[in-house]
Amino acid sequence: MKSTGMIRTVDKMGRVVIPKEIRAQLNVENEVDSFEIYMDGNKVVLQKYKPTCIFCGAFSKIVYYEGHIVCKDCIEKLSALKETAE
Repeated sequence: MKSTGMIRTVDKMGRVVIPKEIRAQLNVENEVDSFEIYMDGNKVVLQKYKPTCIFCGAFSKIVYYEGHIVCKDCIEKLSALKETAE
């Protein structure tokens, strides 16, 4: 991991500002994009959030169904599976 040399403090509300230079490298648009936050050992990782299909991980041609993200290809496969099960 490359150090940027940038240090940000945590404010009273627990927030940290992501530097403009990093947001630009990730093509992050304010009030549009989101970040996924998770722990990796003793590190906090911020990753630009990309919604992906719960079955295959695709991020194109996705739809939201009852709180889940499914791609159209998997919907077609599930539909075909349903027809063979009947």
